[in-house]
Amino acid sequence: MCGRFAMNKETDDLILEFVARGGRAEDWRPSYSVAPTDPAPIIRERAAKPDAEAEADADADREAGPTRELEIASWGLKPAWSKPGGPAPINARLETVATNGMFRSAFASHRCIVPLIGYYEWQQRDDGKQPYFIHADTEVLAAAGLYSARRVNDEWKVTFTIITREARDASGQVHDRMPVFLTPDLYTQWLDPTRVTAPDALLHVLDRSSTAVARSITTYPVARTVNNSRTLDPADANLIEPIDLAG
Repeated sequence: MCGRFAMNKETDDLILEFVARGGRAEDWRPSYSVAPTDPAPIIRERAAKPDAEAEADADADREAGPTRELEIASWGLKPAWSKPGGPAPINARLETVATNGMFRSAFASHRCIVPLIGYYEWQQRDDGKQPYFIHADTEVLAAAGLYSARRVNDEWKVTFTIITREARDASGQVHDRMPVFLTPDLYTQWLDPTRVTAPDALLHVLDRSSTAVARSITTYPVARTVNNSRTLDPADANLIEPIDLAG
């Protein structure tokens, strides 16, 4: 699974990377420890609408071209139809994302990119849990995500989840699953808000792209400061610094 990740890029960096407008991400502060329920930037495309309420209408008229934007969302998907206090999954399995009732609608028309520079996994050792940082040879990884918008006390709240698959990279030495990553040539296809009518074809694209990206992914151990998300400083770049376990 993917239960914690790092995203240390500024809003302007992400706008340039994903050719997105600023959206409402002006309050984003880079973090080396994004945990479940935390806010994080996502990239999404929406059909132009005169009012925000149309966000929840997956079948809305899409005559206007989609607008790509950077927005802050909370990690843990809460579909508009879900009950307060219900589950808010941080991950969706690639194997069932197109058919699972929790994710099916979002997969059809509410897809997003979750930018990250790497993510953490843990390995149980005799002296406790050892964290590892898993990253690639590129500055920003584009994880395939799903998002939802729901009205809470007259305000729109956006939430997201990250799609995962069986590990095809170095994380397989530490954990058996990894995020699904997109290659840049697939950004436009993945973000297209048009409702998907051939999910199997899109699933095949995700499998192919994540396998390609996995070839460049590696892992190394980091300090156990990472283990407690409540006491660490998320702005501390030392969280992703490699350590020598032999020492």
